[in-house]
Amino acid sequence: MSSVRDLLAEGSMLAGDEARREAEVLLCAALDKPRSYLMAWPEAEVAGSLAQRYRHWLLQRSKGVPIAYLLGTRDFWSFSLQVNEATLIPRCDTELLVEQALALPLSDTATVLDLGAGSGAITLALAMERPRWCMLGVERSEKALEVAVANARQLGLERVEWRLSDWFSDLAGRRFELIVSNPPYIAEQDVHLDTGDLRFEPRSALVSGSDGLDDIRSIIAQSPEHLEAPGYLLLEHGFEQSGAVRALMTAIGFSNVASYKDLAGHERVTGGLWSGMAR
Repeated sequence: MSSVRDLLAEGSMLAGDEARREAEVLLCAALDKPRSYLMAWPEAEVAGSLAQRYRHWLLQRSKGVPIAYLLGTRDFWSFSLQVNEATLIPRCDTELLVEQALALPLSDTATVLDLGAGSGAITLALAMERPRWCMLGVERSEKALEVAVANARQLGLERVEWRLSDWFSDLAGRRFELIVSNPPYIAEQDVHLDTGDLRFEPRSALVSGSDGLDDIRSIIAQSPEHLEAPGYLLLEHGFEQSGAVRALMTAIGFSNVASYKDLAGHERVTGGLWSGMAR
């Protein structure tokens, strides 16, 4: 029977600077113990079935499979979400989008649309922080939408509305005080698609044309038909796309267009105000 120390040593099969931390995360999950347990009880013997589960995860991780997919969960905002291969893995960068949405001067009962909800991360974070907002999460992948609905149920946020729709295609006549989206924004030939976790995430949720802006263009162009006047649009995008996104929004009549920086100092979110005055 192997000890905690022995199993952590086996984590050396993982590559990169995060190998030790990743081995600890996987072993904690296999044992259902906090990290402090690993530090306090390195000689503790581990049952064979738990060691086998850990070693299976190590092998999969050594092949690049994201930890979030191995464990089936990912922390976001103040909660944990179910994730799988049908959804993007929520990232801390996206919390900036949530923060900027919460900072807007919206009514207590604002109508809010999240386009491309995925696992439901943005929709559910906003619903949790603003219980009286009328939230609608839209997703074009049926399998991803099933994950979002399950996450809402797990968090006790079943009042959130969900709809299967390709962006605005099934939202005729609906208008909102705020539209948020973390759409696909990676260019088709971007070399990063063949690295890291991106290799395993759904391409349809990542890639958007030759410059990565096809879906952003579509959302910006169609959003005035679905925004109250006044109403707001907030978009997450690539760290080198902020100028292009600001130009697209300004060109069709959005005002107060601005970009916001993430913790690394990159402009990751751009938003603007729609007053009903198209150019």
